[in-house]
Amino acid sequence: MAQETTSNQGTPEKKPTTVQEAGRKGGRRVKEKYGQAFYVDIGKKGGRVIAETRGPEYYAAIGKKGGETVRAKHGSEFFAQIGKKGGDEVKRRHGPDYYSQIGKKGGEAPRRTDRHRTTTEV
Repeated sequence: MAQETTSNQGTPEKKPTTVQEAGRKGGRRVKEKYGQAFYVDIGKKGGRVIAETRGPEYYAAIGKKGGETVRAKHGSEFFAQIGKKGGDEVKRRHGPDYYSQIGKKGGEAPRRTDRHRTTTEV
């Protein structure tokens, strides 16, 4: 998988393909052959395996690391900004009554009392 380039003398030379270029080319071929749904399926399978082997604590830990990195890079106010953008987009897509509708549904849902329990039952 070498790329052809031209030297200073005008003669073609073979330049080796980088690992990154080879990976990109292979990924494109797989996408052409199997489609985007293939990547969705293998991503879900991988996520299930990780969840089974490492548990939910793993996802909490990597989420926390990611959030800390974003806060260090953009500041705490960034989260408020992107939250407002997301809320505005939901309102635009679903209409202004959407939040009251889902709020009513949430009020009707049974409570999960075990969610943030700090003490253990004896």
